[in-house]
Amino acid sequence: MIAGLEASELLELALLLVAVGALSGFLAGVFGIGGGAILVPVFYECFRLAGVPLEVRMPLCIGTSLAIIIPTSIRSYRAHRARGAVDMEILKSWWLPVLIGVIAGSITARYAPERLFKIVFVVVAYSAAARLLLARETWKFGDDLPRGPLMKVYGLFIGILSTLMGVGGGLFSNLLMTFYGRPIHQAVATSSALAVLISIPGALGYVYAGWPAAAHYPDVAALQLPFALGYVSLIGAVLVMPTSMLTAGLGVRVAHAMSKRTLEIAFGCYLFIVGGRFMISLL
Repeated sequence: MIAGLEASELLELALLLVAVGALSGFLAGVFGIGGGAILVPVFYECFRLAGVPLEVRMPLCIGTSLAIIIPTSIRSYRAHRARGAVDMEILKSWWLPVLIGVIAGSITARYAPERLFKIVFVVVAYSAAARLLLARETWKFGDDLPRGPLMKVYGLFIGILSTLMGVGGGLFSNLLMTFYGRPIHQAVATSSALAVLISIPGALGYVYAGWPAAAHYPDVAALQLPFALGYVSLIGAVLVMPTSMLTAGLGVRVAHAMSKRTLEIAFGCYLFIVGGRFMISLL
């Protein structure tokens, strides 16, 4: 047995993670989200089967997701930028407050109860889904994104919430940009760049936050080296990263081939489904 699982069970989990890696990379390209919103629910089930305690299961899912998002989001960002769809002015305005938010979110992850992560995930995912599926042209905060302090505050909250959910920031920046009248394709492309900015310090923060977990749960093999580093599962990362990188470019091509409304509906349905997984567990 390895990590509390039989060889046949390990093979099934490995094949599942490889397949999920391909799907998350594709979705990262289509929606500019880094793929975390599909990775987190799947990792949750895998770590449950591996015997990871409930108290540390969700942060382990999120930390692993953020680590995987690093190469996937870089690939997605480069493909979107090559098409000229990334708004660099927004990135210049947001990079510092987003980074501060990531640090704050990582610190919160060390002390926050497990239930908080699920609540944040469900509330934000369902709010986003409702906005996209029931969209009206009049549903917006303004004609363009604000300048000055409010824009910095937006960046701060994008960093905090993204780190708590492990989704790379695309979900929130997508929503925000579309609420201010920006085209969905530009929102997706710019969000892929934010995923790069959030995932690197976010993953490092979860390594730090989860460092005491291995000592606190010495009998849980999935939390020990060489299986994990803090709240980052090395096995999960190794299995998911290769296929996610392969499919990210395909997702970008699909996104730019879709109409604005089709892309909005697809993203809304996707968020509604993944949010339902955690709504069920909360209830």
